[in-house]
Amino acid sequence: MSRWFSKRRLGAGWRRVSPLDRIVLAILVVSLAWRILAAFVAPLPLRTLAGFIAAGAFVFFLFRLIVWIRAHLLWRLRNRLIVAYVLLAVVPLVLVASMVGVASYLLYLQIGAHLIRDELNQRIVTIAADTDAITGAIEREIEQGADPRDRSALLARPRVAGLIAALKTEWPGLLVLPSAAQNLLQTAGKNNASGVDNFRGLVEYRNRLSFAAAQSRDLSQGSINLLVVAPLNSSTLDRFAPELGPIQLTLLTPASESSPERQVVLGKYVAGQIISSRNRTLPPAAHWFDFPVHGLSTFEAIHVERGASGGSPAPVLVAFSLRSFAVSRNLLSSVGDIGPRLVEIIIAVAAVFLAIEIIALITGIILTRTITGAVADLYEATLRVRRGDFTYRVHRKHRDQLAALGDSFNEMTASISELIEDQRQHQRLENEVSIAREVQRQLFPRELPSVPGLQLAAICRPARIVSGDYYDFIRLGPTRVAMALADISGKGISAALLMASLQAALRSAAVLDGDGSTAPLVARLNQHLFRNSSDDRYATLFYAVYDTESKLLTYTNAGHLAPFFIFDGKAQSLDEGGTVVGLFENSEYRQRTISVSPGSILVAFSDGLTEPQNVYGEEFGVNRLRDEVLRQAKIPVRALAEDLIATTEQWAGTPEQADDITVVVARMD
Repeated sequence: MSRWFSKRRLGAGWRRVSPLDRIVLAILVVSLAWRILAAFVAPLPLRTLAGFIAAGAFVFFLFRLIVWIRAHLLWRLRNRLIVAYVLLAVVPLVLVASMVGVASYLLYLQIGAHLIRDELNQRIVTIAADTDAITGAIEREIEQGADPRDRSALLARPRVAGLIAALKTEWPGLLVLPSAAQNLLQTAGKNNASGVDNFRGLVEYRNRLSFAAAQSRDLSQGSINLLVVAPLNSSTLDRFAPELGPIQLTLLTPASESSPERQVVLGKYVAGQIISSRNRTLPPAAHWFDFPVHGLSTFEAIHVERGASGGSPAPVLVAFSLRSFAVSRNLLSSVGDIGPRLVEIIIAVAAVFLAIEIIALITGIILTRTITGAVADLYEATLRVRRGDFTYRVHRKHRDQLAALGDSFNEMTASISELIEDQRQHQRLENEVSIAREVQRQLFPRELPSVPGLQLAAICRPARIVSGDYYDFIRLGPTRVAMALADISGKGISAALLMASLQAALRSAAVLDGDGSTAPLVARLNQHLFRNSSDDRYATLFYAVYDTESKLLTYTNAGHLAPFFIFDGKAQSLDEGGTVVGLFENSEYRQRTISVSPGSILVAFSDGLTEPQNVYGEEFGVNRLRDEVLRQAKIPVRALAEDLIATTEQWAGTPEQADDITVVVARMD
């Protein structure tokens, strides 16, 4: 508990509270202190305004509390499911149980009020019968010659007096009032069919609640007008039905302006006579479900005052208690032996319903734990993945949609892990390829040889990171320069490796070659590649040596696209030589020597310059390339090489290359 209410936590929580929330909390505290002082010390001024402010602060506090609960307590899925389960299952059950409880209370309240009314009606019927007997006795006395006008003498007649004395033993305080019922009978009504005026019920007589009966009979000698009043007392209540517990009757009188406010009942009455049972107690509970019922009911008596008009209503408030089981047992006794069976059926149905509810509750808890457990595992897995741990796997025992979701998550993390590993491998390969590209870049000549009477230019654009094309310029002496252009079979790293081998062999052989012949050198290169590469690896090669002093160009073409030799506005294809190098061990190669006139141009190229296709699938071709060379023969060699590549790309309509492009241009003056 201390870890939840430590000073550090309380301080951090207080700092997060907004100023408005602090003001509202202060208002609530001050309002509580205000009410305590008002209750125990003395009433304070401005109570209405303070109450209004406190009510507004409480509403705001309740709203903020709901927002906080939603943001904090309902963040976890488990809490949300619990709330949803409570709203969907528990709340309806509680509402139904509450409705059953309220309905049961109202039912037993009606039954209790009905039992009391029945008991009162039985005594009212009895007092009416006794009144009828007294009236009959007086009538017989009159028929025997008694003077009907002498009321006191009639009541003193032995027969009438004996009957009244006998009734007083049953009704202590019984009053027989001749000639006092006329006003009450006029208010209560008249039975014209029988010719007998009568009344029976509860009355308020001399501020006391009483049973009363009134009769008026018309005789030939005169009329009989009789009112009989019997006070309702505690002993009467004690003789009521045994199913009822303590009973209290309160006679109500209209409140006046001078009535104390604390004595006002039901908004407009004050309590008058109070009659309570003395010997009635609430029986002990028969079982735990035998709950007590405390109820209230009202009925009306009639205000009677001797000599006055009377007839005004006098309400009576009834308070009673009863045991539900005792009342139910009394009700079921009316159906005989079937009653216990009905009770057993009700208990069995209640037990079945309770068992179903318990099973549903346990099932709901299990399902909730299953759902929240799966979500918690997935959340933990996402945290692991966010930290970079892709080896974590969600383990689910059940085979359901959540388990399928966990399997999908495991497959996703495995795929991500594989993709990351592939990315690492790809990155490692790219690093290696970058290194290979840098190494290959070192294989190309860093600086072009500077020889008087010879202008050189070369461009190589690989289709991939590394190129399978190779060009080189080797200075063999003060006036001689060797030029080479090769196209290695294949692409990528394997072609680059074969290119490196070809470059090393070519430079070694060219340095050792003293007379500048080309065919023997190409033959040696063929044997070297054949012996040091696989059977399917080869290269096309154009190798030429130009002597600026003798103006002679000697070349050998080993299966390469024939370069153009431009002189006097004409183009000659240099195709003398033999087959590709590296494919056959003992291939023979030839060389040819050309006398170079001033201004002649040598243009060597790879197939990446002639094979690009336009949108119609038509290749650029050697002829278009030759025409472009002839058209641009006068421009500088570097510009010529760039123009040829640009023209090819324009023809293809896309900068994407399908093959390596290499162009070598040499102008011989």
